[in-house]
Amino acid sequence: MAAKSMTDSGGARALGLAWVLVLAVFAGTAAAVQFFGQPPAEEVVTGSLPALKIAKKEPPPPAPPPPAAKAPVLFETPPGGIVPAILSPAEQAAVAALPPSPPPATPAPASVQPAPVILPTSKAGLMVANPTLLEKTPQGWLPRISTAGLTPMQAYARPSAAAGRPRIAIVIGGLGVSASQTQAAINGLPPAVTLAFVPHFADVQNWVTLARQKGHEVLLQVPMEPYDFPDSDPGEYTLRTASGEEANTKRLTWALTRFTGYVGVTNWLGGRFLSEPGPLEPMMTLLMRRGLLFFDNGAASRSVAPQVAERLGTPFAQATLTIDSIQAPMEIDHRLNDLENEARAKGKAAGSGWRYPVTMERVTLWARGLEGRGFVLVPISAIVAAAKK
Repeated sequence: MAAKSMTDSGGARALGLAWVLVLAVFAGTAAAVQFFGQPPAEEVVTGSLPALKIAKKEPPPPAPPPPAAKAPVLFETPPGGIVPAILSPAEQAAVAALPPSPPPATPAPASVQPAPVILPTSKAGLMVANPTLLEKTPQGWLPRISTAGLTPMQAYARPSAAAGRPRIAIVIGGLGVSASQTQAAINGLPPAVTLAFVPHFADVQNWVTLARQKGHEVLLQVPMEPYDFPDSDPGEYTLRTASGEEANTKRLTWALTRFTGYVGVTNWLGGRFLSEPGPLEPMMTLLMRRGLLFFDNGAASRSVAPQVAERLGTPFAQATLTIDSIQAPMEIDHRLNDLENEARAKGKAAGSGWRYPVTMERVTLWARGLEGRGFVLVPISAIVAAAKK
C-alpha cells in the first residue's frame, strides 16, 4: 500500500512539473513576441520548401516629361489657294543670297511680341514664291521689288536666248475659267507661249503652278471696262473709268493678291479703260512700283497704254494684232504669218489670242516649224526686255 502511495505521489509531481514547463514555454514565447515582435509572414516557411525571396517594392516609374511645345506655325495658306511652284533660277539665286538670320534676342513680353512672318505655302510647306518679292497686306500677298532690286518680272521670267533671230511672242488669255481648255493650253501649247489667267476662281493658283512647272511664263489678266459695259461685264472687280483712283486701286489690289508667280498684268477687255489716260496712269504707276510689266493685248483699238507706259517707265509690250479675231483655221494662220512678217522687219512681234481650241491647235502647229523659218518663239518678258534697252 505504501509503495502504491509513493508511486501516485511521484506521478503527480511529474505531471505538475510538466505543466510548469509548458507554462514556462508559453510565457517565454509570449515574452519573446512582445520583446522582438511578430516575424513577417513572408519569412515563415517550412523546411521542405526552398527558401523564398522577399519581394522588394519597386519605386514608381518617373512621370513622363510634358510634351514639348509645338513650334509656332510660320506658314499658312492665305485666301486665294496658294500651292507650290518650282522656283526659277533667279528666285533660287535670290533666296541663296539672303543674309543669315541674326541670333535670337531675349524674348520680349508677350504683349509686345512681333507677329511671325507668314509666307504662302503648299500643304507640304514649300514656298510658291520668292519671299523677298512678297508684301503682306490686309488684302493678301502683293508682289514687290526686293531690297536688292530684284523684280517679279525678272524673277518669274522664263529664260530665253534669241541668238539674234527675230523674236515672236504669243499670249493666250482667258485661262482658269474652263478646266478642260486650261489644261489643254498648259499641256499642249509650246512652253514659250505665255499664258494669262483671270483671277476670279479659287483654284487659279493650282493652274498657275502647273503652268510654271511646264515652263510657261504667266500673266495676271485684270478685268477692265469695255465700250459696251455693262452689256459686256467682266465682274465686280472691273477697273472702270468713272470709279475713281481709290476704288480702282482696291480692285487692282484684289486681283494682284489672287495668286503669285506672274511677271505682269494684261487686260481682259478694256477698250474704254485703256483709252483714258486719267484712270490708266495710277494703274501703270502701281505696276511699275511693284516691278511688274503691262502687256496690252491689242483688244483696245484706241489704247493710250504705250504713251502712258513710256512716260511713267512701266515695262510694257503690246500685241500687234489679235490672231483669232476670226475663229477659223485659215484666218488664224494668216495672222500668224503677219506676225512673222513684222518680226522679220522689226526684229520682234507679239500677238494675242483666246483659249479657243482652234487657236491652240493652229499655234501649236505653227510653232513646230518656226525655228526652221528663222524665228524664235519667246515669252512676253523677252519682248519687254528688248524694248527697254
